[in-house]
Amino acid sequence: MCQNERVKDADKCIHCHVCQENCSFLKKYGLDIGDTEKLNKLAYHCFLCGKCSEVCPVGIDGQGIIMDMRRASVASDEGARVNKEYKRTISEKKEYSYRNYRHVTEKSVLFPGCNFPSVYPKTTKVLVELFEKEAGIGVVYDCCGKPIADIGMEVEEERIMQGIQKRMDDAGVTEVITMCPNCYAFLKPRLTIRVVNIYQKLKELHLGEKCLTGGTMFRPCPDREKGEWLTDIEAFSDAEFQTLEDIQCCGLGGQGCAKEPEIAKSFAETVKKYPQTIYTYCGSCAGNLTRNGCKQVRHVLPEILGTKEKPDTIKSLINRMRTKYL
Repeated sequence: MCQNERVKDADKCIHCHVCQENCSFLKKYGLDIGDTEKLNKLAYHCFLCGKCSEVCPVGIDGQGIIMDMRRASVASDEGARVNKEYKRTISEKKEYSYRNYRHVTEKSVLFPGCNFPSVYPKTTKVLVELFEKEAGIGVVYDCCGKPIADIGMEVEEERIMQGIQKRMDDAGVTEVITMCPNCYAFLKPRLTIRVVNIYQKLKELHLGEKCLTGGTMFRPCPDREKGEWLTDIEAFSDAEFQTLEDIQCCGLGGQGCAKEPEIAKSFAETVKKYPQTIYTYCGSCAGNLTRNGCKQVRHVLPEILGTKEKPDTIKSLINRMRTKYL
């Protein structure tokens, strides 16, 4: 069912248990998305992966319902509880600590996001230099605002978006090139300028090598329904990818890992059972799965750009801090 056809109406739940059967979080607590009274107390245990919405036969937007619960929780105590529980995330992301617009350019600009430069600093540098040399495209280092939005801080989310829009408008930016599927899904409906994914732009500029040979793909949550990114990535492969369908999330989604570390770990344990190389196109997924022992995980962008870089999970924070001074 198309996302825009879904409704945030838990009363429509027929308690068929399909969402429960497909979601490790709901299964753990024996709940359906219609059990709102109990779910309200567990809203921050959800990974916001959207699996419940994807499988619901009556079109309930479970992810949207959970987000409304979180927003209501923040509003009820003016954010006191979440400010305490998510202090570290809020401290870094509310007013992004490593923001850097020194290399912004008119028209097109690369938007690497938070996590890709953290785990793939070499590939980020190669891409930035390639875009600047071949197309005069600049780069900005900023957080899209999704981590703050996921916590339920709606007022701050809007402030962050207005700030990004204004900085882009002031610089004359008309196109934002995203390297993260989460940034893309979050920014595209919120910005008034064109938002494209990195593989679409590489195709437009005839850059990157067609060096992939298909294989097994772990799709990040925001691209599982439409598959826009995967379609563009397959232009750099001589064969289609087989997608993993039995793994709900990488474990980082929606801040859920803080409340449900065992469930988050179980996702990686499932990935580890696959002996072959597992490709993905999300820096967060690649980094988190590798950090949890999935050594066979590879991001497709270092392959396409020829860096063959593996995720740097040890110095990820230091790498992210460095973007402020690039």
